[in-house]
Amino acid sequence: MTEQVLIQFRADKALKQEVTEIYENLGMDLPTAFRMFMVRSKMVRGLPFEATLPEMPITRTEAKKAFHELRRQAADLPEMSLDEINAEISAVRAE
Repeated sequence: MTEQVLIQFRADKALKQEVTEIYENLGMDLPTAFRMFMVRSKMVRGLPFEATLPEMPITRTEAKKAFHELRRQAADLPEMSLDEINAEISAVRAE
C-alpha cells in the first residue's frame, strides 16, 4: 500500500454540507468523492470537467443596454388577460 497523506482545505460550511448530502445520496462519503476527483484529474491530466471562459464576455454596460432593449421591446407587446394567457397555454399544450 502506498503512503497516505492528509489533505486539508477550507470551504464554506453550507457548501460542504450540501455537497456532502449529494455524495451520500450517491452512496459515498466526501473523502471518497475527492479521491475520485484526484484520480480522474490524473487520468485526464487536468480538471475532470470542462472549464472554459465564454468566447465573448459581456460587459456590465452591454448587459444593461441589452436589458433595456428587451424592456423596450416588451413595452410594445399588447397586454393579455389571465384568460388569454391560459388559452394560449392550452392551445400550445393541445398541439
